[in-house]
Amino acid sequence: MIQNMKHLTFFITLIVFPAMVSFAEDKPKQTANQPALKQDIVGLWLMGQSLCEGAESLPLVTPTDEGWGNLMFQRGVRTWSYGKLGNKPQARPAEQFTFVPLSATKNGGLGETIANGLADHLKARWLLFLENRSQRKNEAPHFLAAYAGQGGRLIDELSSVDQSTDPRTPKSRQHGGGYYKTSLDDARRAKAQAEAMGKDFAIAALIWMQGEANAGPTGGINPSRWGKELTRPAGQEWYRDRLIHYRKQWSRDLQKITGQTDEIPMFTYQTLSPAGEAQLMAADLDPHITMVGPHYMVPSAVNSRYAGRYGDPIHLSADGERWFGEQIAKVVHRVLKEGEAWQPLRPRKSWIAPDRTSLLVEFQVPRPPLVLDETFLPREQYSSRNSFQSLYGFQIRDAARAVAGIKSAEVEAPNRIRIRLASPLKADTTFTLSYGLPYAGQIGKIASIRKGPSVAKQPTTELLIKGNLKQQLKSLIAEGAFYVTNMLTGDAYARVPIRHVEEEENITVLRFENRERRNQTDFETGQTLTAMRGFSYGNLRDSDSEQAIYQFADSAYGTRAGQAYPLWNWCVLFKQFPISEK
Repeated sequence: MIQNMKHLTFFITLIVFPAMVSFAEDKPKQTANQPALKQDIVGLWLMGQSLCEGAESLPLVTPTDEGWGNLMFQRGVRTWSYGKLGNKPQARPAEQFTFVPLSATKNGGLGETIANGLADHLKARWLLFLENRSQRKNEAPHFLAAYAGQGGRLIDELSSVDQSTDPRTPKSRQHGGGYYKTSLDDARRAKAQAEAMGKDFAIAALIWMQGEANAGPTGGINPSRWGKELTRPAGQEWYRDRLIHYRKQWSRDLQKITGQTDEIPMFTYQTLSPAGEAQLMAADLDPHITMVGPHYMVPSAVNSRYAGRYGDPIHLSADGERWFGEQIAKVVHRVLKEGEAWQPLRPRKSWIAPDRTSLLVEFQVPRPPLVLDETFLPREQYSSRNSFQSLYGFQIRDAARAVAGIKSAEVEAPNRIRIRLASPLKADTTFTLSYGLPYAGQIGKIASIRKGPSVAKQPTTELLIKGNLKQQLKSLIAEGAFYVTNMLTGDAYARVPIRHVEEEENITVLRFENRERRNQTDFETGQTLTAMRGFSYGNLRDSDSEQAIYQFADSAYGTRAGQAYPLWNWCVLFKQFPISEK
């Protein structure tokens, strides 16, 4: 077993454990929202926490109007703000709700959101028949994006319950509340503004990006900031039911404002917390909730820069926000316009081969065939002697939680992979399959350590490793900053983000800023380094060929600037998926 996992709390909190046993693969999805799409102005109502508000997603990549004819309020996409009117949205000045062209705006540490990727990609898909940009700008529908949440919020702080106003809420988190009320008032403002212009208005989709805040310290769910943590699966069932209730109430309350008669569908991402399981469970039960998929493939905010600092890897870079907005838009279009019964890439069943030397896994694949991609993302791997404890994101454990060694994996059919084992699986125990770890493999021992040059007045250190590792690190370098760790235990555990790689006479130089050392812990000569991504991930994707309208725009990190965002669908993260005997 991996002995150092308990020390990697930064990464463990990112591992998602979606339950797959409730997967109703043939359950039809409803697409009854067509009338909303025929209006002049079509709302995309966003709610969630930090990833939805664009926390640390800076510098902006869509700072100006891109000419698609989409809209935001003069106030901006982020419509709730801390202050005396937070809980009194009806008192906000009317002039802040005129419609203006959609673009990203900076507010302190808040930057790019999913809004431009989402709205602009939808507009492009809706109007494929129009090639002239000016025609597209003037043609309806015009998508209006509005977000009324705040980072770090629990589901019932964002709901009509408004838990954040409860006196038991810690003082540091009492920001006045009013998020849900703000979302409803935004709809009233939008309808009134549209009517004043002689236009129709309706809301086509609800976008949900929340769940991390409800994660409990022992892998369960916290319903509140003061109550007892609910253990799994009870906690996830609680969140599942709360999310379904939230969608129904949000839809019903918005319908009363807009006059719509059809249910308003919700689209959710897979959050990087135990709530990710509950989101899948909710999508399986509620025909009006659709799981888009994970976001681990996009660059994190460890690449962001603002106020003389970098972002946290749990957030997204500006390109990451806009890219994932396009990913959501792709699914929204397929569900609402094309009537597709969308399912994310996820396992359907897994079984042991007759000779017990391999495992077969069949998947629900949006656009076959499956691909084990180790070019765009580094191959996820954690080696142990002559096998892998994890490979391409996959890990196999028995009933006692012991890890079964993996030899290799390959795509065997458009919707099936075969995982070959280092030794036959025993017949007297049960096994489960998990997917999603942060390891990109060992890269060698530290030959020497030296002081590096000052970078933006920050002292740096350079780790020197024998050999030219640039090819091995190519996909990590392409993405931007990545992590290295010595994988030791206790106070000796060191980890830093690497922001510069170069080669000197068959020596690879890894440079980091001293201020970014975890707990200010230093590396030592002779220690073996393991490379890691900021997110837990895997290498399994489909072959979706839909084209993005935007490209990587931030050239200050990585090597992808100018390349179009790839809109493949990556497999959801999961844990303890049952493996049958046949």
